[in-house]
Amino acid sequence: MTAAAAVRHWCTGLLRNAAILAARPLALAAAVAVLTLIPHGAANADGHAYRKVAPSADGIGKTYMGREIAGVMGWQAAAWLERPERMQEERPDLLQAELGLQPGMVVADIGAGSGYHARRMAEAVGKTGTVYAVDVQPEMVQMLAALARDERYGNLKPVLARVDNVQLPPASIDLALMVDVYHELEFPFEVMRSLVRALKPGGRVAFVEYRAEDPNVPIKPAHKMTEAQIRREAAPHALAWERTSNVLPWQHIVVFRKKG
Repeated sequence: MTAAAAVRHWCTGLLRNAAILAARPLALAAAVAVLTLIPHGAANADGHAYRKVAPSADGIGKTYMGREIAGVMGWQAAAWLERPERMQEERPDLLQAELGLQPGMVVADIGAGSGYHARRMAEAVGKTGTVYAVDVQPEMVQMLAALARDERYGNLKPVLARVDNVQLPPASIDLALMVDVYHELEFPFEVMRSLVRALKPGGRVAFVEYRAEDPNVPIKPAHKMTEAQIRREAAPHALAWERTSNVLPWQHIVVFRKKG
């Protein structure tokens, strides 16, 4: 069984086990309310406030630096991350080439989901390297743990993050990758602060987001970002813009390096 097929099989099992949640709509609604009623107006260390607004169809009703934060794709849709069309729509082969991964590197896939990119990174850094596969959803982390039991991905380490912290050791990683993830972070400033802390001196972080500058990219506006917005939100952190690549069909790759 291929890794992608194994993930789809695992998703089916999780969905079956999740049927019990359907019998508890009030409890589920309460859980969602807890997540969405976290205070929105508090200022961050950079002086920018989260603001509460009327939610759009695809947003959570909370803005940061003028951008409404998008809703998170739930683990129930994990099989969609493994769709065959993704090879052509996103060209993960070109992304991996742009990242310049080398054997022995310690890297992190933030918002790793089903492990679509994490397992490719694991192959690139080899047995002497490490891939931290980070996600905030316990069900996704279960999938990643199952993937890590495959001997091909023994260098993959699943990590359950918090909504405001990636939960990685300080100065531990050479590169962090976020593919279609940053725009959904409920606490982008806090997550980035923890991520920069986890980077080694000179370490890199790569934002991969659908290009909002291009109206022909067939993605909902809340799930797209301009390069200018990415750079604006990275500015409060100890990061220096390094380069932007538009080699991918619909996404840009915006790379920053940790200062110092």
